[in-house]
Amino acid sequence: MDLRKLKTLIDLVSDSNVSELEITEAEGTVRIVKAQPQPIVQYAQMPASAPMTYAPAAPPPAPPAAAPAAPPTAPVVEGHVLKSPMVGTFYRSSSPGAAPFVEVGDTVKVGQTLCIIEAMKILNEIECDKDGVIKAILGENGQAVEYGQALFVIE
Repeated sequence: MDLRKLKTLIDLVSDSNVSELEITEAEGTVRIVKAQPQPIVQYAQMPASAPMTYAPAAPPPAPPAAAPAAPPTAPVVEGHVLKSPMVGTFYRSSSPGAAPFVEVGDTVKVGQTLCIIEAMKILNEIECDKDGVIKAILGENGQAVEYGQALFVIE
C-alpha cells in the first residue's frame, strides 16, 4: 500500500468518530485502531503466492434440547368449547357492578348472552351456540382474549 494512502487513512480515522478501520487489498491488510492520543496501525503482508479465498461461515451451534413442557395444572373439563370469535377484552357482565351473565352450573340456551368482548370500543355480545350447562368459565374478567381462545365449556 502506498504511504500517502496510509497517511490519508490515518488522518481520516484521527479526525472522525470512527474507532477502527480495516482495509484488505491484494498486497495486504491494513488495520487502523484509534487510541486516545494516537491511532495504532497494524500492517500484515499477504503472501504473494496465496490467492485470496473466503471460508464459509460456520453454522451456528444447535440450541440445547428444551425440557418437555409441564402438564397444565388445571383439570381438563370435557364438553363443547365456546371459543372467542375475535380479539378483545373479555367481560362476564354488562357493567362493572352488574351480576355476571352466567355462572358455572347455569343452564344455557342457544342465543343466550354469555359474555361481552370489547373490541375497538365496541361491545360485542357473545351468544351461546349450544344448549347445555356451563361446566367451566375459562376467560378472566377484564383480560385480553385472542381469536379462537376457549372461553366456556358447555356440557
